[in-house]
Amino acid sequence: MRAGTQPMKPEIARTKMSAQERHLRNRAAQLLDGAGFLHGTLVERRQRCGRPTCHCVDGERHLALVLTVRHEGCAEQIYIPRHLEATVRRWVDQDHAVRDLLAELANLHAEKVRELKTQGDSSSDGS
Repeated sequence: MRAGTQPMKPEIARTKMSAQERHLRNRAAQLLDGAGFLHGTLVERRQRCGRPTCHCVDGERHLALVLTVRHEGCAEQIYIPRHLEATVRRWVDQDHAVRDLLAELANLHAEKVRELKTQGDSSSDGS
């Protein structure tokens, strides 16, 4: 923050928020606090390892987890080793949960705009 500037005050006072909005904001703050996020898609693949004597040549293939993300406008696939699987799954789930909460908040605010617009329209009817 630059010298001499005040921190931004929220546009909507907490006391003016509905219980649902307060709940969604609290949940979003909890999710954002210290959690990792990955915006991508996890895909499980069965593939051959390439060793000519491995069982996967003729039998069951190896299970591999791949994360697909967008990087500089291109799709990138990242192999996820087994020791990172739980962390990456949790981060992808966190990203989905935050996006869902933000969509709910956006819908609440759109409804609030509709209500405010209706109130403004009805007050200008008498002019």
